[in-house]
Amino acid sequence: MNKRFLKHTLSLLNVDWVKLDSRWNYKNVISPYHRIYYIDEGEGKLFDHAKTLKLEAGYLYIIPSYTLCNLICESYLSQYFVQFFEESADGTSLFLASRLISRVKASEIDVLNFKRLVEINPGRGINRSDNPLVYEKNIYYKEYQELNNQQKFDLFLETQGILLQLLSRFAVPELLSAREAVEVPITILDTMRFILVNLHLPLTVKRLAERVHLNPEYFSRLFGKHTGTRPLTFINEKRIERAVHIMATSQSSLSEIAALTGFEGLSHFTRTFKKITSLPPGIYRKQLNHT
Repeated sequence: MNKRFLKHTLSLLNVDWVKLDSRWNYKNVISPYHRIYYIDEGEGKLFDHAKTLKLEAGYLYIIPSYTLCNLICESYLSQYFVQFFEESADGTSLFLASRLISRVKASEIDVLNFKRLVEINPGRGINRSDNPLVYEKNIYYKEYQELNNQQKFDLFLETQGILLQLLSRFAVPELLSAREAVEVPITILDTMRFILVNLHLPLTVKRLAERVHLNPEYFSRLFGKHTGTRPLTFINEKRIERAVHIMATSQSSLSEIAALTGFEGLSHFTRTFKKITSLPPGIYRKQLNHT
């Protein structure tokens, strides 16, 4: 497990300390990166499809990537926050088995880590807007990545270390145990990588099985055993993740997004999107535009 974990690289986007008011009220937020909050004053609410968490002083909160959630502050909220991408060789996430919001009681070290992270990464706040629809753009992601590349090596290593420490506060066994049971065969890892870079192409179980010289039925069972999901389900989930990212960072039409993510047509895309997110893509986009 430890060697596999260390294959995950964390890429900083934003970190800052901010004071928020009732304008911090955004619905149906789905981001392609992790968020961690430390609340030092005030209160708010954070909820996904499964539960509601009260944002209160003295606690850390995490929103894993691609988790649909709502952010609410009715009056006043003061928080440290950090947003970062998680990258891995096989395209998987440490929170693949549980994309749910959660919280833990903050320690003194957590607070010091957040303050240090802000200190060594000046100017990394969200200066354009608090609205994810405004600041979640590919051009800004590239801008932040360039800042990472320009960072002094000692500060880059320290940033990585602090992010790992903060992330470790949520790396409890019930979230990660499913990933450490057995080693994933190279054929499955290779297939997952192939899927992630070819989502725009027609992908079938037969074609995927032929790539690794396996019987389709056996391949499907093997894939399910080591990923917890069947190949077609995995493909559809990754296509919707990609669709959400395109929707959040571009003005592409739903038909264009369907084509870019490998769906047979708009109706197929709409059915799959609603099945996975519980919202039709059109309604999801309208709600985003009205937040």
